[in-house]
Order: sequence, then C-alpha cells, then structure tokens
Amino acid sequence: MALLQIHPKLPMRDKAVTRRFYTEYLGFTDVGAADYPGYLLLAKDGIELHFFEHTTLNPLENYGQVYLRCDDVDALYAAWSTRGVNIPDGGKLETKSWFQREFSVLDPDHNLLTVGQVVKF
Repeated sequence: MALLQIHPKLPMRDKAVTRRFYTEYLGFTDVGAADYPGYLLLAKDGIELHFFEHTTLNPLENYGQVYLRCDDVDALYAAWSTRGVNIPDGGKLETKSWFQREFSVLDPDHNLLTVGQVVKF
C-alpha cells in the first residue's frame, strides 16, 4: 500500500481572481470540464492545487502554505518574477543551508507557495 499523490486544498475569496492569477501568471490550467460551485482545481506539470471558497477570509490572517519542488528553480523564478508575481520580502531566490535553492510567492489570498530544488554543497 502506497500513497501516490497529494492535492493541497487552499482557501480563496474569489474564484475568478484565483483562476486568473494561477493560469495567467503561474501557467496552471483548469482540471477537467466541470465547474464546481465554490471549488477550483488547477494543474501544472503533473501537480494539482485545489481551492475552496472562503469569502470572509482575511488574507493577512491566512496561513495557507504549500512547498513545490521543481527541476529548474532558477528558470521558474525568472519566468514568474517577470510576470509581476508577488514575491514577498524574504522570498527572493536563495540557496538555503537545508540543501534547497528556493523562493516564495504569495497569491491574491496570501497563500504562500514556496518553490525549491535540491542542491548539493
């Protein structure tokens, strides 16, 4: 018996805003043909992120986070940063002491996406 995938579920205030951010800025696509009320499924490169409607969410009190691994963090950082993606202070691309080269972005609801790649010292 083995676990095969994980699909994080993150809060969103406005489905259209979330869809636009992830598809236009981060390159995700809608999953499937169905449009579920209050729910959004997006995919990129074999991973899925799910979003549930939370209309009263205060973005400054949102602690939603997900860590995404990739195979070329420098290229992804360059692509996303030139599209106007919100890279918070302290979220710039760096090689960390825990053997990861990573950066972070905030979506419109302040869900924190950290993207990293294993590096060798």
